[in-house]
Parts: sequence; structure tokens; C-alpha cells
Amino acid sequence: MLNENIVLKMKDIVENCMGDSEAACKSNCPMNTDVKSYVRLIGEGKGQEAIKTIREKLFLPGTLGRICAHPCEQNCRRGEEDSPIAIASLKRYAADNFDDSNSWDISKKAKNGKKVAIIGAGPAGAQGAIDLAKEGYEVTIFDKLPVFGGMMRVGIPEYRLPREVIDKEYSILEKLGVEVKLSTEIGKDISFEELEKNYDAILIAVGKQLGRIDRSLENHNAEGIFHAAEYLKEISLTKDFKGAGKRVAVIGGGDVAMDCARSSKRVPGVEVVYSIPLESTFEKMASSNHEIHGAIEENVEFKLGNGINRIIVDENNRISGLEIKKCLSLFDENGNFNPQFDDNAKEIIEIDTLVFAIGQGVDNSFDLNQSLTTRRNGTFESDKLTMQSVSNEKVFVAGDCANAFIVIEAMAEGRRAAKSIDRFLNKKNLEEGRNIESEGGYKTKLYLPTEYLPEGWDSAEKVERLIPGTTDGQERIKDFSEVERVFTKEEATKEASRCLQCECKLCMKECIMLNDYTDCPKTLFKEYLEKGCEEMDAKIAYSCNMCDQCTLKCPKTFDIKSNFGAMRSEYVKDNGGKSPMKGHKAIEVHQYLGYSKMFNTTNAAPNGKKTKYVFFPGCSLPSYNSTAVGNIVDHLQDKLNGEVGSLLKCCGKPPKALGQDDLFKERFKSVQKELDKVEAETVIVACQSCYGIFNMYAKQNVVSLWELLPEIGLPESQIGVGKNSDVKFNIHDSCSIRKQTKIHDGIRWIMTELGYDVEELENSRDKTRCCGFGGMVVPAVPDVAKRVMDRRAGETTTGHMVTYCAACRESMEKGNADALHIVDLIFGEKYEKAKAKKRNMGPAKQWMTRYKSKMELNKRK
Repeated sequence: MLNENIVLKMKDIVENCMGDSEAACKSNCPMNTDVKSYVRLIGEGKGQEAIKTIREKLFLPGTLGRICAHPCEQNCRRGEEDSPIAIASLKRYAADNFDDSNSWDISKKAKNGKKVAIIGAGPAGAQGAIDLAKEGYEVTIFDKLPVFGGMMRVGIPEYRLPREVIDKEYSILEKLGVEVKLSTEIGKDISFEELEKNYDAILIAVGKQLGRIDRSLENHNAEGIFHAAEYLKEISLTKDFKGAGKRVAVIGGGDVAMDCARSSKRVPGVEVVYSIPLESTFEKMASSNHEIHGAIEENVEFKLGNGINRIIVDENNRISGLEIKKCLSLFDENGNFNPQFDDNAKEIIEIDTLVFAIGQGVDNSFDLNQSLTTRRNGTFESDKLTMQSVSNEKVFVAGDCANAFIVIEAMAEGRRAAKSIDRFLNKKNLEEGRNIESEGGYKTKLYLPTEYLPEGWDSAEKVERLIPGTTDGQERIKDFSEVERVFTKEEATKEASRCLQCECKLCMKECIMLNDYTDCPKTLFKEYLEKGCEEMDAKIAYSCNMCDQCTLKCPKTFDIKSNFGAMRSEYVKDNGGKSPMKGHKAIEVHQYLGYSKMFNTTNAAPNGKKTKYVFFPGCSLPSYNSTAVGNIVDHLQDKLNGEVGSLLKCCGKPPKALGQDDLFKERFKSVQKELDKVEAETVIVACQSCYGIFNMYAKQNVVSLWELLPEIGLPESQIGVGKNSDVKFNIHDSCSIRKQTKIHDGIRWIMTELGYDVEELENSRDKTRCCGFGGMVVPAVPDVAKRVMDRRAGETTTGHMVTYCAACRESMEKGNADALHIVDLIFGEKYEKAKAKKRNMGPAKQWMTRYKSKMELNKRK
């Protein structure tokens, strides 16, 4: 069993890893549209692929591209840097240019013999009809309007949403065989009870067609006073409003108020239009900025921060004027809507038409027997997830009459309702396996601080958000032609290029091995916690190089390496104390030899001096350059008063890396015994892995050779040896000491003292990348190790790598870089390009060299 701390770490990753979290644009979209993908495709010039991606979720791309309230943009990460991506405008670009009805997906299952009635042909009803038709249901839509689109059509002006766009997109209903009965009012032309009797399920998706008038005002019933719903409906159907005069005032500060005001400018005979919101500034108004801006361009006159004091009528009981007064505040101290006015700041304006745009309600009068439970605003009580009515199990609701406020929310509810109806009619649980996150908008866990944004994101930093142009304000009010134009290809490409393509796959992009086994750490560790090591391929745990690069890249700095280490320990326990990987048998041989008398030696300081220091070269360096091992000891003896002994032995890192915890303790105990035997005070290590092990487990002080040399100096004969060399080196820093700045500095000091030129790699010091040798991956999963080696070696900008780890040096050469250990420079002649050669040796030669290192150390007893 994994220890509790590791289980908690894994659970923390499972709960909080953002690797599978969607970008805010997708999560905030109630239909979960893959915004990121289609924006990227538009940027790549792949319009047909983009519209195909959009249509996987939306049957109204052209409509939504024009009128969607685009919640996707509200939390766009780009918006925190400058301004959000113009997602809706890009959607319209794709729809207007690439949406071919012949390529629409109209596949559906065979008819199942069940019938569903839908009341309302708005976006909620239409979406429900599409989804149910595809599942094989016989679907009939009833709508009292003579046209498609419901309140979306008669409530949104034509200059914003051309009717041919709606008709084209709604034609999918006919293609899918949905029967649509327009000009058919439930409760009048056909009763609700008849629908209950003749259909297996009913989806109510009626819009908010009841407008509000402030009936607390005297003369509220005078001629010339209307509510927004009736006003916009008549204008939508006739491009006129017979009851309008010459001077119109619109009460309200939302989008509907702007629609009424701007529509009024286009109604024949209207000369002056006033907009009267309670809000004192444009910024405080509920309406969209572009709607306010459009109204200003069309010469709508704003009376900001005012409310009605009284309605003035003429002798024929027609409104003739309006007395307004200054609004001092909208809300009381408890946050409740409670406008306060200044009775000393009044003004009279001359009008003959007044439109209230102060809210709308649902007309539920078709339910004559009031069999359905409703709320105070007329909407129907239903389960928020399943959309099933709380009072009639075969009735479902969606859209304005349920919980939706915008078109795309209505569509999402229509889809949820259709799914529930399908389950209901197949006698399945309506809730099982479902949640709002997968069937509606939600707040994503994904958030990337600026430093974790995609590489190169700031290349678009100075690119302003593009806004589609509009026709001239004074020309466009002459008719109801569309005001806003569509992006050109160049504009769409430029705007799409601003997208940051938000995702937290930083560890996946960095780690070569993770991509072989999972899509993100969350998925991997969730599976492990569910299945345990018995059902997980051990190869996964033993592919980790233990380099910590994933943690370095992770915005939440999850400790992933230790989880793989713990998994290894479990595999070892279940495998009789040994690694389950066949390739690790070579490590057993290596360890057997590494602890044998043949290749071990312990030497106290010579000449009877106190052994204050012990030089510990590790395993790799003695197997690479025995002469340098001897030279190092000589130099240390010279600089440290001869009080230097030596110990040639493995520190025990291999069994620790394999998960052989007990064996490691036993092995290191033998190392500690040798150190204690010579009564050493300080261990000088040349190997970075040894540095970590000794720091954690040794009784003695530990110092790296590479931080010590800057303190004691280099051999005098080597100062400046590399001056005027034709080689410029890259330094490969070992990942195991990525946090040891003093060692990094020491290596660079040495290179400067030697006189060699250095060009820093992008991934160096604390951001260095693994060489591929760590974690005992090479014998276990050689293909992973080779890919890591090739990537790191391929990063050289000069062709020449210098390392301070012999294992790293070997890896760099395997990756086809000219690679030296820094000791080759410290104790060698000037290095030039002509001296480049392969230096790797096979196992036999390495062991022979290690034996020579033993002899070198023994010479210096």
C-alpha cells in the first residue's frame, strides 16, 4: 500500500490538476462549444474545418455570431492582458463564408414510434427538436407566431439579425423531418390537454412575450404607451409600428431598450427618439457597449440618470409629454433595487409615444387548468439539470420559460431537456452520470498566471482587438439592413492569431515520457488510485527520469516525481525486493561490482595526517577518466593541506531510484561506515546524484567539488588554457542539482578561468533539461531515454557541450553532440574543434577505467 502522504499527493493532483480543464471560452459556453479549436482553425485559414467544429455543437452559427451575448468572451484569458478575442465575430465569419447546408449532419436513428410535442419554435424548442429527431422521435413543433425563431426573431431587430440567416439555419428542421405548425396557439387552436393525450412527452419552450408597463404611474393606460415585446414584435413582422407617432421615448437601460430605441429610428414617421435609463452613465447601463455606441451613432438622444415623474396626456388621452426627474441612487443600503430621486431636478420632454423596456414575462395561459407549477414571474418550476416539470413527469421545459436569459443558454436547456426526454421514454434514470458542467456553462479550474502563458504569447501583445466595421449611422437608419459587417479573411486571421490557445499541458509539453501513457497527470494518478499497481504497467513508473522538470513547469508546482518513486517502491515490494523491469538486471550486476572489493577502495589522508576531507568521485567519473580522478586528489591535497582521503564506492542511488528502499539503506550504511572509519569531517563529491544523497543521509558535511574549486582555485598551469580556442561551449547543467545556484556559478567560474567562451542554453541552470540518464530509465525503457537524450543534445547552439557529470556527458554524445566532462578541460590541453571525437566506451572498458581509478587513488595513500 502507498503511504498516506503519497496518496494525499496523488489525490491533490487528481482534484486540482488543470491538465484536463477546459479553456474559459469553452467552459463558459452553455453549449460547451470548442471555441479554442475553431478560433485556431480560422487563424490557420481552415474555414471549412472551423465551421464543422462549430456545428458539432451549434445549429445557429450565423445567428449566434451576430447576437450571442458571448459568455465565452467574459472570462477570456487574453482579456486580462488587453482585450478578449472577438469570438462571436469569428463565429460569424466562419458561418457567413463556409457554412454549406449540403454538408450539415442530418444523420438520425431509425424511427422509434414515439412522439414528442414541442411548444415554441425559439432556439430552445428548435434545439430540443433537432436532438430528439436525431434519436428517432417523431417531433412536432407548435408556435403561435407565423415565423420561425420565436422571441429571438420578433424580439431582436432585423438590422442586427437578418431574417434570411434564421430561415437558412432553421431549415435543418425540415431536413430532419421535424413537423412545424406555425400560427398555431396552444390553448386556442389546440388544447394543452390534447397534447398530453396524443404525445408521449411535451417540451415547453415558450418565450417571454408578455411585456411590462409601470402601472403605478397615472395615465399608464393612455394611448401611445406600449411595452417592448409588442413593440418589437410588430416592427419585426412589418418593419413598421402603426401606433407610433413622431417623438418616441424608451424607458430602460438594457439591450432590449436599445433595440427599441434603435428600431424606432427606422420606423416611418419617427423624428426624435429619447432613451431614458435610470443609470447616470453609459458605463453603468446594463446594455452592451456596442449597442449604446450604435444608438449614439444613430442620434438617439440620451437622458441619463432619469426616471418618470408623471405622464402627460392631451384631451384625447394620448400621451403628449413626459416629466422626468433626476435619479440619485438605484439601490438601498441592503443592495435592494430602490431608486431615489431629486424632486427639485425635473424636466418635461415632448413625446407622443412611450415604450417601456423594463422586463418581460412568460405567457403560461395555455395551461388552462393550471396543472403546471409556476414561479411568480410566470416561468415553470423544473429540475435545473433534467428540465423535468416538478408537477408533471411527462412535461419538460427549456429556455425563457425555464431558467435561460440568453439564446445559447436556451439552446443548452433545450438539449438537456431532449436528453431527459429520451431517458424518460426509455425508462432510464434521468440524472445518472450527468452534471451541469458537461451540459451547461461552468467556471473552469484552468487559470494560467502570466508567466505560464504559452511560449511567444506576447508576440501578439500589441495587436488590438479587431471590431467589425459598421455602415454609416445616418444612412443605416433609412431601412432595416444589417448594420455590422463581417470580418474579411485578413481581419479574421489576425484576430484569431491573438488567441492564447489556453490549456495547462505544460508538463505534457515538457515531459517526453508522460505523453506515452496519458493525457495529463490527473488522468494517470486517478487511474492508479482506482486500480493500484497490480493493474498498471510498471513501465510507466520506470519511465520517469526523476528530473523534476514537470514540477518546474506546473503552475501549481505539483510534486509528480515522488509519486512515481512511491509507485516504484510498491512494485519492488510486490516483486520480492527487485525491480520488475527486465532491463534492471544490468543494474544488479553494476551494483554487485560497484560494492565488490575489486572496484572499491577507502584511503585515509597520506603521511599520517588527519583525514579532514574525503574525496568521493562517485561511479560515472571514475569509469570515464581515471587520470582526472587522480589529478583531482592531487590538486585537493595541494590546496587543503594534505588532509584529503578518498572513497571509491557507489553512494547507493541506483537501488533508491529503483524503489529498493531497504537495499538502499543497507548500501548507504556501508558507505557511512567507511567514512566513519577514516573519521572524515567533510565529503567532497564530484557527482551531482551523490551530492543529493550525501546531503540527505550522511553524518558529515557535504560540499560539491564544483563549489569548492572557486574557493581554492584551479591548477595554476591551467589558467587561461582555453583562450583563443575555436570552440564555444554550451553548458549542460545536471537536473539533480537544478536548485544549487552556487554549483552553477562555480562551473561558469571555472570555464571563465580556463578561458573558454560559453554560450548559455535557453534551458540551463534551474531550468535545465534532463540528459535522459536519470531514474535508471536507460536499461528499463531505452526508447524513452534515447528520445530525451536526442532532444537535450539537439538544443546545443554551438555543437559542443561541456558537462560536470560523466553520465550526462555520455548521454549528450549519444544524442550526437560533441561532449566533454569539465575535468577534460581542467586537466587537459587547449581544446579545439580538431580534437572533437567520440569518447563513449562500452561496459568492459568502463569497468577497466574504474579499476584504474582505484589504482590512482591507492597511489595517493
